[in-house]
Amino acid sequence: MDYEGEFEHDAPPSFDGMDVEVKGFNPGLIVLLLVGGLLLAFFVGNFLLYRYAQKALPPKKKKPISKKKMKKERLRQGVSAPGE
Repeated sequence: MDYEGEFEHDAPPSFDGMDVEVKGFNPGLIVLLLVGGLLLAFFVGNFLLYRYAQKALPPKKKKPISKKKMKKERLRQGVSAPGE
């Protein structure tokens, strides 16, 4: 069986004799660089904003503890509450 003769008309053209010069960048590479650059800028910007906020903003205020909770905590530790 001669397979080469049967599929000879389906063979792709040969590029051996052509001078093909690739000009410019691959579009996929451009998109990859653009998306990567935007992601990098986003993360670096967030990091810088976080660092600035740590220095510039005052620390969060803690919620005050209610007298009832304070009394329970003292009783749990074995210290009697004043007035009892």
